[in-house]
Amino acid sequence: MATMWKTMLVHHEDQSKIVNALRFLDISQSSKETSEHHHDRTFQLLVVVQEWQSQFCKLIDNQKAYIKALNSWLKLNLIPIESNLKEKVSSPPRVRNPPIQPLLIAWHDFLDKLPDEVARTAINNFAAVIHTILQHQEEEMKLKEKCEETRKELSQKTRKYEDWWRKYMQQRTPEELDPERAEDNSHNDAIAERQSVVDAVKIRLKEEEEAYRKQCLQVREKSMANLKTRLPELFRAMSEVAHACSEMYKNLRSISQAHRGNAN
Repeated sequence: MATMWKTMLVHHEDQSKIVNALRFLDISQSSKETSEHHHDRTFQLLVVVQEWQSQFCKLIDNQKAYIKALNSWLKLNLIPIESNLKEKVSSPPRVRNPPIQPLLIAWHDFLDKLPDEVARTAINNFAAVIHTILQHQEEEMKLKEKCEETRKELSQKTRKYEDWWRKYMQQRTPEELDPERAEDNSHNDAIAERQSVVDAVKIRLKEEEEAYRKQCLQVREKSMANLKTRLPELFRAMSEVAHACSEMYKNLRSISQAHRGNAN
């Protein structure tokens, strides 16, 4: 276990170096919008981080509960055995406390001092960041979908207007199309009325595209800002807990070996 946590410490320290370099990352050439693939990978990352948090908490909590239960069991069931006067003097003295008890006490104390709460908080914060990024991405994708629907609407209304305009102009006589005739006002009004419908959709599309563009920018900026903050915090905390666990098991191994040597 000491070796395992030592290996994890090395990996977490390497990860810390990588994420600390994020502040120098240039994202100007990266994709400016969230794709379905990107969104799916973000969701998968959230699931993995949430599972990581769950398993890490179980690892620490179950270990604490196990050692606490063993300690409690020993306290409840350990009965001091008095020396029997009838026994021969040469009989070896009875051991009042089992050799495992000092190990369990030390193990319990080490577990109580683990900086696991910091690691739990860091993983939880990182999961919250990924969840927030996912929500921003979903808002962005909804805006994109809204723009696409409005483009279709604009295309339909434009085509409808052009069909109407073509038929309308074919039905007009040269006199009706004469700009100097009084009826020209009604002619212009008819065209303007239908043109305004198309123009309204154009304006709405322009506003939606601007909102979408701003959302894309915000998603990128907020995502990078949050990752630059939370990732170093996460791997710093994991490095600390990995170091503490490695030292704990190394010390427990020494305690176990010392008691084994004394027993021999």
